Amino acid sequence: MVFILSDSLGETADLVVKAALSQFEGSPPAKVRRVPFVADPDDVKEVLRKAKGMNCILVYTFVLPKLREAVITGAKKLGLTAVDIMGPVLEALANIMPGPPRLEAGLMRRLDEDYFERIEAVEFAVRFDDGKDFRGFAWADVVLIGISRTSKTPLSLYLANQKIKAANVPLISGISPPEELFALPPGKIIGLTVSADKLVEIRQERLRTMGLHVNADYASPGRIAKEVAFAEEVMAKLGCPILDVTNMAVEEVATKIMQLINKGETL
Repeated sequence: MVFILSDSLGETADLVVKAALSQFEGSPPAKVRRVPFVADPDDVKEVLRKAKGMNCILVYTFVLPKLREAVITGAKKLGLTAVDIMGPVLEALANIMPGPPRLEAGLMRRLDEDYFERIEAVEFAVRFDDGKDFRGFAWADVVLIGISRTSKTPLSLYLANQKIKAANVPLISGISPPEELFALPPGKIIGLTVSADKLVEIRQERLRTMGLHVNADYASPGRIAKEVAFAEEVMAKLGCPILDVTNMAVEEVATKIMQLINKGETL
């Protein structure tokens, strides 16, 4: 029998024990009992009471010295073998790291959850980018709308790295926006607008990088003025917050969006 004691889930010790047990293939399998979320020396004493007289070992991953000491002392009294997975590594690292350990249980699990939340948000942003799929609106934290070159995609990806699920939809003059937008609470939508003059510059530069003529209709002042007016009309109908991104970096706009979310001005 192997008792695994942990102040978190015990996944780290479980992996180590299973890796070690795999070296004993052909022998009768050992039972493994995981005891997670041990928070007090009394919890350790309870496990020791159950382990007394058994053919077993104790494997533990505690960051708190008082819990490690409880296992060491108790196991010695009962003549049990105890293996510390975390302690020696913490002590060795303390000799080379600039600061002391935080001694908080479950930090790695929290970091893993944080990582996967970011990945999920990035995948969401890619899937629901540029109006590819309107079905994602219901699961989005925010839906960004605006005409071409208002930084909808970069903003969606930036927000995703803050664990915010953002979908975005282009507003195209003369084409009705999806009905799904009007079914959302206004606070879940944020409109992005930009001055017509600035948009002319942006689109002309875009045409240059593509090797196209800067006087193409895509960058004509007349067309852009109509697109801006159309977008503002749609945003007014939706009743959503509007951010002018004319002279703002993506980071600045994203910060304002997060402020709106945190203030509860988006749903």
